[in-house]
Amino acid sequence: MTADTRLIAEKEKSDAALSSVIAAVALTTLKIIVGVITGSLGILAEAAHSALDLVAALVTFLAVRLSGKPADRAHLYGHGKVENLSALFETLLLLVTCGWIIYEAVQRIFFKQVEIEVSIWAFLVMFVSIIVDITRSRVLYRAARKHNSQALEADALHFSTDIWSSSVVIAGLLFVKIGEWVPNLRFLHKADAVAALGVALIVIYVSIELGIRTVQALLDAAPQGLAEKITSAVEAVPGVDNCHNVRLRYMGAHLFVDTHILVDGSQPLEEAHQITELVEQAVQNIVPNSDVTVHPEPTPLPSEPPQE
Repeated sequence: MTADTRLIAEKEKSDAALSSVIAAVALTTLKIIVGVITGSLGILAEAAHSALDLVAALVTFLAVRLSGKPADRAHLYGHGKVENLSALFETLLLLVTCGWIIYEAVQRIFFKQVEIEVSIWAFLVMFVSIIVDITRSRVLYRAARKHNSQALEADALHFSTDIWSSSVVIAGLLFVKIGEWVPNLRFLHKADAVAALGVALIVIYVSIELGIRTVQALLDAAPQGLAEKITSAVEAVPGVDNCHNVRLRYMGAHLFVDTHILVDGSQPLEEAHQITELVEQAVQNIVPNSDVTVHPEPTPLPSEPPQE
């Protein structure tokens, strides 16, 4: 990856992260205002969710900026792990929010009565929220896939989760309204708190999924099947007798690949070097912009013991 290409990629990632910050500010403000006016726990739960999305978006923006810094003497592999730490921080924030939502919902369902004023503004803010969430999640997912950014993927996951949780809140408000219209269905005024529980369960599920993948990235877990795929591609390169000891390590969005190959030991060094160049290209065809290190070894003669 050239310096210009890297700068363009970092700018695209930063722009995507900044746009999610702006969207999160707008949504959080709207939901807090309408939630306080109507007294809806579902909307207030969504406001808390959006507030944490705002914090997460800010962390993502800073992480994307920091992860783009070049390697230095203290960080020889670069600063890409900052993105993984950002995603883990977002996961913990979401789980804390869910704890508060579940507690308040249980209180409203079983122990205390809260009157909810369901107005057109409540529905309007949730529909606006869904439209913004759909737009932002698409932009963030596109940038995350293009640049293999876990931080942007986590941010996109937050916005896409909001789509479903907002839909649950709208359903809860509708049931509350029906309970107002039909006296025999008065028990439906609890639907808002039940909807808030639904929001919490959705967020917990997504958070656990994200947390598992984040921890795996921090522990340098290799993507399943990628090492075997690289081994097959390298062994298909002309002049390579064997590929072994393949090691993979993600540093944020950047993949480092180390591999050993067996080649004809009697050939000139220049020819062996050309083979390593072909091996690097074969790996980069599978994982573009990866950092590949190839260690060539002479193929043992029939009388020689195989190398470990």
